[in-house]
Amino acid sequence: MTRFTRKFAVSLTSVLLGAALIPASFAAKVETLTGTVSDAMCGAKHMMEGDEACLRACVQKGSKYALVVGGKVYTLDTKDKATLDKLDKLAAGKATVKGEVDGDTIEVSSVAAAK
Repeated sequence: MTRFTRKFAVSLTSVLLGAALIPASFAAKVETLTGTVSDAMCGAKHMMEGDEACLRACVQKGSKYALVVGGKVYTLDTKDKATLDKLDKLAAGKATVKGEVDGDTIEVSSVAAAK
C-alpha cells in the first residue's frame, strides 16, 4: 500500500465515521418540562371564558393538548389513550411532561401532576 493510498483510506474512513455521527447530533433530545396543560389552538391565552372548559372544547374539536412553559407553548404529540386521559384530568393544571422535544413539539413518553 502506497503512502497516498494509506492517507486516502484514513481520510475516507474519517469522513464516513463523521457522517455516521451527524444524524445523532440533530436527533430530538429527551427532556422533562413542567408547565400548565393547555391546548395547541389557544396556547397560553384561552379564547373562551373558563380555561378548562375552553381547553376541553378545543380538544374535542381536534386541537392537540399543549404545555405552556413560561411564555413558550409546546404541542404535545401522543396517541396513547392513557396519556390522553391523564392530560384530560390535568386540564388547565400544572403537569410534568417527559418526552422528545423537537422544536415546539414534544413526543410525550410520560405525564404526571407537577409537585
